[in-house]
Amino acid sequence: MTFLTHTLSNGIRLIHFPTPSPVAHCGFFIHTGSRDESAAEIGMAHCAEHLFFKATRKRNTYQILSRMEDVGGDLDAYTTKEETCIQTTFMTEHYARAFELIADIIFHYQFRPQDLEKELEVIADEISTYRDTPSENIFDDFDALIFRDHPLGHPILGTKAALRHITTDKLDRFVSTHYYTDRMVMASVGSLPFRKICTLFERFFGHIPAHLYHTDRMPFTDYQAGCQEFKKRNHQGHCVIGTTGYSLYHPGRLRLILLTNMLGGPGMNTRLNMALREHKGLSYSVEAAYTPYTDTGVSSLYFSSERAHIDQCIDIVQKELKKLREVALGTMQLHRAQQQLIGQVAISSDSNENQML
Repeated sequence: MTFLTHTLSNGIRLIHFPTPSPVAHCGFFIHTGSRDESAAEIGMAHCAEHLFFKATRKRNTYQILSRMEDVGGDLDAYTTKEETCIQTTFMTEHYARAFELIADIIFHYQFRPQDLEKELEVIADEISTYRDTPSENIFDDFDALIFRDHPLGHPILGTKAALRHITTDKLDRFVSTHYYTDRMVMASVGSLPFRKICTLFERFFGHIPAHLYHTDRMPFTDYQAGCQEFKKRNHQGHCVIGTTGYSLYHPGRLRLILLTNMLGGPGMNTRLNMALREHKGLSYSVEAAYTPYTDTGVSSLYFSSERAHIDQCIDIVQKELKKLREVALGTMQLHRAQQQLIGQVAISSDSNENQML
């Protein structure tokens, strides 16, 4: 694969993957997320992402939302623990429209009190929806246990209590403090010649003043094993078993990805799916996950089952882990696992949007 790159004098970077498709995908990534919040700033990274779509110096909400949709494209955003992304999909001839809109949203936003008041209600409802989904909510509880009082344990959406303390001034201060230009990347996949993309990139982002990274994130070093059980009125029981994992830059990262895929990847023939679902019929939903961060990571196994079967499922999972530790993989087993992961990566990369992300 040929990836083309360009860096502006202010540190903002561009990475482009050329394809013949008439449909293009762009994402503007800022290396700021919920882990960059202090205890007094919980929920601000996600709240800022919401408010970016409400107003800029020259656009109201309708004009922002309609800018790409008027030409058949779409506009979306998300926040994670370490990044914020504004992304859009559009026909290739609208690259300039996409770049200009993203630049306007990120660098000419207006956080207005009337917009904040309404959006805090929306986010509170989003939190309620999330809390009502135990298969998702349990991962917030798990992260809070893994990272305890560290910012990586903050829920990305924030909490309803924390929302009451968010103001437009605090949001402005959070964005101006944590949005560093040399920690911003525009990712592009499309058929427009790269020289034209660079020209547009310089035009809409080249004049932005440099704001260079100068504050290290708080490292996570204090992992302690623990167990926590919540009594809730759910029809099913839900369980996550896990620990810290390799960071994004650790040489063992790819081995952990392979191991995670063998245990509970998207395939139906994974070890945990076979043990819990196919052989015992105890669980419909089984998965393993590995999330790397810049300085640490999380490796976890999740399943749901009838509450009366949770302990039995845990025993089966522990036996599978014990077997994996004590019985070496055969050459053919390793080869099959490698070929499965290679195929999944190739198929995922066949989606231009996944490629951009």
